[in-house]
Amino acid sequence: MTVSEDQRNRSWAYVLLRVMLGVNMAFHGISRIIAGPGVFAATLVHGFQNTILPTVLVRAFALTLPWAEAAVGLLILVGLFRLPALLAGGAMLVALTFGSTLRQDWESAGLQLIYALVYAALLAFLSHDRYAVDLVLWRPAWRAR
Repeated sequence: MTVSEDQRNRSWAYVLLRVMLGVNMAFHGISRIIAGPGVFAATLVHGFQNTILPTVLVRAFALTLPWAEAAVGLLILVGLFRLPALLAGGAMLVALTFGSTLRQDWESAGLQLIYALVYAALLAFLSHDRYAVDLVLWRPAWRAR
């Protein structure tokens, strides 16, 4: 295998992982939006009723989360604003993990660690991404030739 083949394979591996995460996150949000953000918010408020978090804060977070998941997921999926989208997704995971551990929901916290590993890998290997909208839109003129 030549170096260029190896680099191409790493790029395909990267885009596969990026697209998988993008689809997963986008449809987390889209499905919650379609079902009605209020339904998701009511479920979350109920789940946090025995914690120290104020109901108004939980409800605001729950009403915002589906839109943030959909937006971040779509950005990651197509590879637009990759670094900010990956950082925003990581920040969402920190907030979700905080909530899961506060509720002592260790199963969800464990799954969130898996998501965190995927976000970390995508951030660490961002230079391997060769198939993203960012690379077309922000390509320097001298590289376009």
